[in-house]
Amino acid sequence: MTKWPDLDYLSWRETCSALHLYLQIAGKYRLAHTPWLNHSWNATFYVTPRGLASSPIPDGPGIEILFDLRDHRVVGTCGNGQRASFDLEPMTVAAFHARFVSLITELGGTPTFHGSPNEVPYPVAFAEDERDRPYDREAVQRYHQALVAVDRVFNRFRTSFLGKSSPVHLFWGALDLAVTRFSGRRAPLHPAGIPALPDDVAQEAYDREVSSAGFWPGGNGIDYPAFYAYAYPAPAGYRAAAVQPDAAFWHEGLSEFMLPYDAVRTAADPDEALMAFLVSTYEAAADLGGWDRDLLECAQGAPRQIRRPDAGTVMPAASSGDETVEREDGASKGRYRLVADGVEAEMTYSRAGEGLIIIDHTEVPAALRGRKIGERLVRQAIEDARREGIAIMPLCPFAKAQIGRHPEWQDVVRQRQEGGGAS
Repeated sequence: MTKWPDLDYLSWRETCSALHLYLQIAGKYRLAHTPWLNHSWNATFYVTPRGLASSPIPDGPGIEILFDLRDHRVVGTCGNGQRASFDLEPMTVAAFHARFVSLITELGGTPTFHGSPNEVPYPVAFAEDERDRPYDREAVQRYHQALVAVDRVFNRFRTSFLGKSSPVHLFWGALDLAVTRFSGRRAPLHPAGIPALPDDVAQEAYDREVSSAGFWPGGNGIDYPAFYAYAYPAPAGYRAAAVQPDAAFWHEGLSEFMLPYDAVRTAADPDEALMAFLVSTYEAAADLGGWDRDLLECAQGAPRQIRRPDAGTVMPAASSGDETVEREDGASKGRYRLVADGVEAEMTYSRAGEGLIIIDHTEVPAALRGRKIGERLVRQAIEDARREGIAIMPLCPFAKAQIGRHPEWQDVVRQRQEGGGAS
């Protein structure tokens, strides 16, 4: 398994800045010659065992650009078998720009693209940026090693979602490797206003509800490599959500959850530490935002294991499957449980007097996702409350979201007031 290398952003900040601008040059070439794909997905790069690749660009004979971060070269290949390359080394941005234009011309392409950087402070036109830039080969190799590790976990995370999901790809605007999940619903118009980024690009990128996570090597207001997660639009209570692992926190300036890369690198199991961050931040967005998780999710993928189809379970939740929802009721606490395929899901509650139970937690393991198990637990609680003549207060975000989607359940629901009481 790929190791998680040490990444000291401050020690290679200037090289990182140079690589960022070089990727923008190549990315803008790809953007200029590729048909638009939703959310700017036509412009991104992808992690490979050797570096970052563009995928084929429909220009000339068809050109692919590879930033080989092991041998430190920019390599262009095309559909007619031709190949051209040049070294990544200390140089100016203007020199890189000239070499890149020459490479595209040699391959039979048309090197026309926007000539200034985006999403960076004080942008200077590429062809006019004559400041000498360093190139730290060892730091670049460590960065690539980190990208390979992050890409592996991001792609595994992606397998547990049946809804629309982005590829795992690198956006050269902010130099972040990202993966995004979509609820399937339209979002409010984004306010835009991102420095050096056209408003229409930002607004198109966020015209659907999203939960997104990514990785920065540093910069963007922080001086260390870190993972981020955000939701757009951010649902009420999102910033106060409990997320994992313990090192994760809400960054007020960026309005995102953050997890320092070093907290992952030094964890007993780095892959699982990062997965906990991805899952917990997504679940906060999905639960608080009322996403249909039963429809959108599935068990995490594994090699040579075909996902179990759930088309046959699309029916009222109370009759989906032969498993029985069981209730364990105590004097002050209780729970509902359902065991399917040897895996247990549960929903816990507390009693608040004679006539009220408070649902405080729902846990549906990944192996049971997509089978409406959580909805069945909530439905059983609703039916029991009606039979017993009591009310339910859903403090658990999942249960609250489920109840919100069922107007016919509102007769037994008691909402929490802002001051902490019930109404």
